Amino acid sequence: MRKYIIFDVAELNKINFNEVMENSASTLRYSLDGTKTFIKWEETEPSFLSNLLTKSRTYTLEEISEILLTSEWFDVSAYIP
Repeated sequence: MRKYIIFDVAELNKINFNEVMENSASTLRYSLDGTKTFIKWEETEPSFLSNLLTKSRTYTLEEISEILLTSEWFDVSAYIP
């Protein structure tokens, strides 16, 4: 089962992209203000997570999907004609 955490971009240097589903910082999705991002993984929790000071709790796909539809992550006005 896929799992997700949100964290501050200031900690991007702590991410081991070999342990997550993203390839690099350029493949991450960022909050609209550019201060937060998230990573996802399956099965084994990445070992570097304990080094992240700003990490959220672990989310499921359903939970992260709801979060990504909030105004912090999604600009609804961009989709209104």
